[in-house]
Amino acid sequence: MARAAIMTLSDTAADRVRDLITNADPPIAGLRVGIKKGGCAGMEYTMDAVSEPDPKDEVIEAEGARVFVDKTAVLFLLGCRMDYEVTKFRSGFTFQNPNQVSACGCGESVELKEAVAG
Repeated sequence: MARAAIMTLSDTAADRVRDLITNADPPIAGLRVGIKKGGCAGMEYTMDAVSEPDPKDEVIEAEGARVFVDKTAVLFLLGCRMDYEVTKFRSGFTFQNPNQVSACGCGESVELKEAVAG
């Protein structure tokens, strides 16, 4: 039986990740998503270019895009959907996360709870 993915990518997010990988100089293997303490709500999503994957990371692949999920963030990202949006004033990755309890007013940080493994 196949294991369910930790998180999923929208087509738009997969397109953007694939574009970043393709155009990276020096070359990268993908992007790593993680969580760090910070911001007024307590936690922030992180994204970094990955040249050397960590074998402990979870790997999400969609339409040629590769995202590595930091092992310390897995329980906070279970069921999360990563998207990429472009608006009149900003563009960037967004996260629809069922583990999010609240967000700060500025939208830069969130409060997350660990997913209940079941």
